[in-house]
Amino acid sequence: MKRLLVYMLSGMALFGTSCSDFLDTAPLDALSPATTWKTEGDAEKFLIGCYDGWADETGILYWDCASDFGFNFHPHEGWREIGAGTMTSTGSVANYYSFGMIRRCNDFLKNIEGIDFADAAKKNDMKGQVKTIRAYQYFLMNWLYGGVAIIDSYETAEEAKVPRNTEEEVKKFIYDELDEAVSILNNVPKASGYIAKGTALALKMRAAMFYSDFQLAKDAAKAIMDLGQYELDPSFENLFMVAGQNSKEIIAAVQHDENLYSNWMIATMYNNGDGGWSSMVPTQNLIDTYEMSNGLTKEEAGSGYDAAHPFANRDPRMAMTVLYPGMDWNGNILNTLDKMLPDGSANPNNNGANNCSKTRLTWAKYLAPMSQYNDVWSTNCQPIIFRYAEVLLSYAEAENELNGPSAEVYGLLNQIRNRVGMPNVDQSKYGSKEMLRELIRRERSVELAGEGLRRLDIIRWKDTSGKMVAETVLNAPLMAITGTIDTNEADPAKRAVITGSELVEERTFKPFHRYLPIPQSAMDKNDQLKQNDGY
Repeated sequence: MKRLLVYMLSGMALFGTSCSDFLDTAPLDALSPATTWKTEGDAEKFLIGCYDGWADETGILYWDCASDFGFNFHPHEGWREIGAGTMTSTGSVANYYSFGMIRRCNDFLKNIEGIDFADAAKKNDMKGQVKTIRAYQYFLMNWLYGGVAIIDSYETAEEAKVPRNTEEEVKKFIYDELDEAVSILNNVPKASGYIAKGTALALKMRAAMFYSDFQLAKDAAKAIMDLGQYELDPSFENLFMVAGQNSKEIIAAVQHDENLYSNWMIATMYNNGDGGWSSMVPTQNLIDTYEMSNGLTKEEAGSGYDAAHPFANRDPRMAMTVLYPGMDWNGNILNTLDKMLPDGSANPNNNGANNCSKTRLTWAKYLAPMSQYNDVWSTNCQPIIFRYAEVLLSYAEAENELNGPSAEVYGLLNQIRNRVGMPNVDQSKYGSKEMLRELIRRERSVELAGEGLRRLDIIRWKDTSGKMVAETVLNAPLMAITGTIDTNEADPAKRAVITGSELVEERTFKPFHRYLPIPQSAMDKNDQLKQNDGY
């Protein structure tokens, strides 16, 4: 399907201003609502403005750095302080406390009412798209900050100085918005990149999962399944390649074009030797989470795990998700362990430079193969926002929490596992709600690794004592493997010979880290705001 949305976004960018700048200044300049909101064409142009930057693309790629599964070396990028537990209201902390997109959506929803449409369904569909975008912004802020002001409209900055609504009030607003959006959205988007019913349902499903509203989450997941539009891609790794961008598994993705509206962030993910910055890298904690290829965890007797060769005989998703030392990469053996290469030259991937991966690992999702991009600093990589595997995993988790193990839950998990050649779930071992919960969480963790959900999951998940899982997995030093590469070994998974580990950074997580600090800049602008506890 032609990528209509990305071309329209790029067209607006060519005029020398972003859609965001254009719409933020429109009410204050010559392009006032009185002169621009006249026709269906006007509404379509402003709809495109609401799409510019609507999805959390940066967070999709970076948020795992704020979890045990990732690391962000460069502090100014905003996620290192979150992962390390050193956040302050004036520090380098990723800032999601913004109402710019919400105001844009408010203006759209207000002004579109004055336009007569030949087809009322078209008008409703556009409103449904914008309501979904607005709900997504509120969901991110509500989850990350714990209650923000619900602002329908305001004319001046002074009017916007209002106190925070409660988290429950904002959650209800999000659910209500999405219910209305689902009722008026088309089942199928007009073109690639536009929001349709499946995206609104996926957002409601994710929000309900995070708030442990399991019946709502299950119902939303089932509604997506019943649409009949989505299915698991036969190839897991294909999903994250340019070749897989039209996969039926993808419900929503950020749109890009390598020439007109490119994605340069992919380049920052590569290791130093490939010209990247190692801005966001996976950790050995993720590697340790994968099962062995026989379906046993590495800790179980008979698993075959060898600590000296931790990459051997693992769940195939590991090698499709992480670039690990010893694997074949760009015609060479990837070496992130040795300081010197066999030819006596310094190893560009482990020479102490800031742009070398401090964990010795790099993400494979979106990066492999490197040859798919003509220029890694100008790609058409389209990070996935929602995909069907998350729907199946959410349904399985919600159903288990509501009713315990069932053939239906096992069947959904087996679909995801069998796709990559993993064996069926051992129902005798995972026969209780508690044991199956453990498996579902692990399955979700490895399936969705690198897609920006890990920190959110370890905050919402509780252990048997009622503590957030994050209080355990983030209250530990972050370690990296050390060792050497055996270039004579034929098996790529056994070339890395691990001999020890070294400290990457100390980490801590206190209960108040459940929420981010409201930026001091926002506090200074609005004396009605109250800072989150602990900051």
